[in-house]
Amino acid sequence: MTNERLADLAAAGVSIWLDDLSRERLQSGNLQSLITEDSVVGVTTNPTIFAAALENGQAYDKQVRELAARNASVDDAVREITVADVAHGCDVFRSTWEATDGVDGRVSLEVDPRLAHDTDATFAEAVDLWKAVDRPNLLVKIPATEAGLPAITRALAEGVSVNVTLIFSVERYESEKNTYLDGVEQAAANGVAVASLTSVASFFVSRVDSEIDKRLDAIGTDEAKALKGKAGVANSRLAYDAFQKVFTSDRWKALEAKGAKPQRPLWASTGVKNPEYSDTLYVTELVVADTVNTMPEKTMAAFADHGEVAGDKVTGTGPAAQEVFDALERVGIDLTDVFLVLEDEGVEKFEKSWSELQESVQGQLDAAQK
Repeated sequence: MTNERLADLAAAGVSIWLDDLSRERLQSGNLQSLITEDSVVGVTTNPTIFAAALENGQAYDKQVRELAARNASVDDAVREITVADVAHGCDVFRSTWEATDGVDGRVSLEVDPRLAHDTDATFAEAVDLWKAVDRPNLLVKIPATEAGLPAITRALAEGVSVNVTLIFSVERYESEKNTYLDGVEQAAANGVAVASLTSVASFFVSRVDSEIDKRLDAIGTDEAKALKGKAGVANSRLAYDAFQKVFTSDRWKALEAKGAKPQRPLWASTGVKNPEYSDTLYVTELVVADTVNTMPEKTMAAFADHGEVAGDKVTGTGPAAQEVFDALERVGIDLTDVFLVLEDEGVEKFEKSWSELQESVQGQLDAAQK
């Protein structure tokens, strides 16, 4: 039976993606059930997700034994394990991909985050992952670091669909949107069928509140504390304003005439970290058409249980969102520093997760050789 609350969310134009993947979820039919019952139309992954999957259950044991038997390196083992899961996930979503003309039915796989500041290496790995998975509904995740932006353009120009990750500020998002348009224009010039390209821009939400709330508490005034929990939603609403401006421009219309698809905003990091806030805050307050919300299963379950869709909560809210940011600056929040810290921490967290994934795989390889 289809969950009505999630179905209502989908009907409002929000594509529901699951922020999780595991071989157990794939083999048990759980992912297919989420598609059928919970209106899930895509999946995002990251190294933390894969590390957790490997630590739980025996679904990977056979492949790990095979990898160990041929003395595969830990890097090769990580690549083969993650590519296998993502390829399987793409197969599960193939009918969704076809039914939505390639807009949804997407599964994301991340480039090695240790390459976040190396344009050439990031581009090369993006192309390698695209070829390794060999599914048209893959999205390769590339971070929107300064070095990542030109890699994104180059990947798109080669026909690689991209999930642009680790976007925190509207300023960086503005640069990234131009990166997307540059990539699609170059793809068209290269003879790539641009209608086959899809991209999302992953705008992180809860982490913005976590960092700014910490600073508001340090300021400690009533005016400062009254702004807690408002920055993440306001930031995303400003991003949507920017999205609408770019994808109604003459430059975009020329690409759209060639079959190009707009790069939708994706609300990422939508699990609420402060228990004082509603557990569906970053879903309910960001309902608007032409967006993706990728949710941890806990957040999805919360919305399925008690989430409410009260119409479009984003369009036309830009001025009010800007007022929140003006108020934050008035109480002493250095927003430029906030976003620099968040990007640096984001890359560091992804690198740490990658190391943990490698350690987990190495541990299983070692155990299989005993």
